Amino acid sequence: MVYRWWSSDSIAVVTGANRGIGVEIAHQLASHGLTVLLTSRETRVGEKAAKVMQEGGLNVVFHQLDIVDPASIQSLSDWIKEKHGGLDILINNAGVNFNFGSDNSVEFAETVIKTNYFGTKSMVKAMIPLMRPSPFGARIVNVTSRLGRLNGRRNRIANVSLRQQLEDVNSLSEELIDNTVNTFLGQVKDGTWISGGWPQVFTDYSLSKLAANAYTRLMARILSDRPEGHKIYMNCYCPGWVKTAMTEWAGHTSPEDAADTAVWLALLPDQVVSGKFFAERREINF
Repeated sequence: MVYRWWSSDSIAVVTGANRGIGVEIAHQLASHGLTVLLTSRETRVGEKAAKVMQEGGLNVVFHQLDIVDPASIQSLSDWIKEKHGGLDILINNAGVNFNFGSDNSVEFAETVIKTNYFGTKSMVKAMIPLMRPSPFGARIVNVTSRLGRLNGRRNRIANVSLRQQLEDVNSLSEELIDNTVNTFLGQVKDGTWISGGWPQVFTDYSLSKLAANAYTRLMARILSDRPEGHKIYMNCYCPGWVKTAMTEWAGHTSPEDAADTAVWLALLPDQVVSGKFFAERREINF
């Protein structure tokens, strides 16, 4: 039996929740009895997704959000503060990918990095001040990918020194993560990225998720200093290769199964785990 630390007054924000994994995370959280703030860049599809859940008796409210637009993030923050007084859970699901199959184009690398890493980071920074005090701690879950693992056997950064710097959580910094992705983007612009020693599969996407993974570990370390009653626990997880529009429906995992670990991490009754990486409810190495 799962201990229910939450109630209908508990607020969960889910980004990119108009379809795929995001809409399923929102549905499962709402089915557990929480109030879910479903967000998406496109208003029409977001409102439609929320309406379907509302008609099913779930407590779901829509608000427009573009995670790469500071004004949009500020609008959401102001609305949360005014209408709900804060939030308890943030699920950073919004993300983009423009490569499929054996493709490895970097044509949209700037958009991918800006959304998957910088957009996620912007949401974390905006929502932390709104996280409500609780003896159970607030929770942040970042949807990332195994493609962003530092020490994957086949898809990793070739520079051993850089890998070690990114791996050492005690010396890890936001500046290092930012410099890593910006170095890649600079090489994309001057055409030298192929020889830059970057991950070879979906390079821009893999690096964006590697950066999001590293930022998860960095923030978990920083947030660990917060006093009891004000704790915020932050983890990330890989949903797998999911049957969604992002994979052109080529995945082998259903959105329902893909959403499960996010919901599990968000609702853990004794949330002492933070700064970890999961897949299928199991901890895996970064």
